[in-house]
Amino acid sequence: MSQKSDDDKDIDIKVVGFAYCHVASANQEVCTNADWDGYTGRHKTNTVLQYDDKFEVVKEWGKPAFAKKAERKTKDQDEPKSVGLFKLHLGRLQDDLKPEIPVDYKKAIADYLKEMGKSIKDKIKVHWPNVDFYENVLLILSVPAEYSKKELAIMRECALEAKLIRKEKSAHLQFTTEPEAAAIYCMKKCLNEYITISNGTTFMIVDCGGGTVDLTTRKVVDKDRLSEVTERAGDYCGSSYIDEAFLKYLGGIVGHSTIKKLRDKKSKSLQYMVQHFCRKAKVKFTGKDTDFKYELNILDTIKVLKKFVDDETKKVMVKNNWIIEIDFNEIKSMFDPIVKRILKMIETQLDNCRDECSVMFLVGGFGQSEYLKNRIEETFKDRVKTIVVAKEPVAAIVRGATLYGLSLYEKIKVMKNNMNIKFVVKDRKLNFTYGIRVLRWFRNGDPPERKTSDGFIQKFHRIAKRDDVVEIDEEIRVYNLCPVNDFQTSATFYIYCTKEEDPEYCNEMDLLGTLKIYLPDRGPDRRVSFALSFGQMELLTATARNETNGHNYIATFDINKDNYKRVK
Repeated sequence: MSQKSDDDKDIDIKVVGFAYCHVASANQEVCTNADWDGYTGRHKTNTVLQYDDKFEVVKEWGKPAFAKKAERKTKDQDEPKSVGLFKLHLGRLQDDLKPEIPVDYKKAIADYLKEMGKSIKDKIKVHWPNVDFYENVLLILSVPAEYSKKELAIMRECALEAKLIRKEKSAHLQFTTEPEAAAIYCMKKCLNEYITISNGTTFMIVDCGGGTVDLTTRKVVDKDRLSEVTERAGDYCGSSYIDEAFLKYLGGIVGHSTIKKLRDKKSKSLQYMVQHFCRKAKVKFTGKDTDFKYELNILDTIKVLKKFVDDETKKVMVKNNWIIEIDFNEIKSMFDPIVKRILKMIETQLDNCRDECSVMFLVGGFGQSEYLKNRIEETFKDRVKTIVVAKEPVAAIVRGATLYGLSLYEKIKVMKNNMNIKFVVKDRKLNFTYGIRVLRWFRNGDPPERKTSDGFIQKFHRIAKRDDVVEIDEEIRVYNLCPVNDFQTSATFYIYCTKEEDPEYCNEMDLLGTLKIYLPDRGPDRRVSFALSFGQMELLTATARNETNGHNYIATFDINKDNYKRVK
């Protein structure tokens, strides 16, 4: 067995992968793909695509898209456009922090999912040639915790475009958050190596990827089920921002316009240079050796840069033999702003956690950084007994997502037999406050401008508050609702969510959807109850019941782009 060198570590730009399992196999063993178009032994490949001038994907994608130097071209011929970090255009990242890419980000995501889908389909064909991909395969896509329902709808749209599913609302594609998947993996595959697991054991997962860092704290309940202790936290402070800091530093030497020209015309060469920095500097930097330095030989690594620098810079570079040296302090300054944000996230998470955190697991590619681990240990050694890099940290999320898929499959199978089954994730802490719009009579003291022509006022009625811990699929029901007048034959419930804990009105909220019910009887005393339940990550189920005749009305919302609207 050969040992992986530091050059094989994946703490570079955003990487993705997949794991798989057949539910009918004897021990339901989860396997992680390690074959990427000729590159073997790696659990993940890079989120990079190469486009031609017509923005069609050329042969190379993932790791091969920049693993070798760009081929020589004729004098003015541009290289294929190398596009990466496109998923950072999702979420609520400020526009000035989103990387520049020469193609619409939705197209890039769909194109990448299509290429990834080819690998997944080929793998299934090899192991299970008789399996119908669209009928017999459940795809679990892990996403950052901060993704809203809107981002999930976009991912579904891209998955449809990539031909991973046949219809946008297909049940064969489900989502879980990256921290949730990592938590399931750590509980099932890592936790018992460091502590005797018992009910109440609390542990934290710090998932450090290329684009985002996600934190979640979990408590073990009922031996093999998880309860979320604190609200999940996520931030855009992954290792790719160290790469951007490197390019910014380099731009200060060769000219920022030079770096821009490289992005536009020689993107593959630029990506190759960034990977050289990752292998020789970012991976190896520990923060302990003050003599550490990184040497970039322009003529060996990115010779094409010469043609883009101005005459004054060229003179300086010739004098230095086209070699740029970056010392310890400069490299440390690239790391520290990102590391400080991660440390602050962890501190806040620990402050919110009422229980003692027994183990902290670092997962993800950046989680392998020795410098990051050293800084976390120095800062929190007195608050957390054990701080470790989880085994197979790069594959933690894809393996956890597969384990989540197995539990989801079992739940669906048993539900078909009208039975109940405990879910791996027992409950979830809400990131939003949920409720409905109600009418009541206008009273003295109410804002006069809110009075309707009928003498009512519209108010927000809270059903579930942000930070509430709710059981999966447990109903939260409100009683004693009634029609506005005796002759009303129907009613529509408007369902909202907001970050505020106890708002009075529905202004500036997200309208998640509506549920209409019919009221065939007449009279003033027609009571209706309304309930919300929180199931799988994208599903919110609304239930209204006519308490007079027992009729139930149910709607399940996947909160896609068709019913997601901001109310002014």
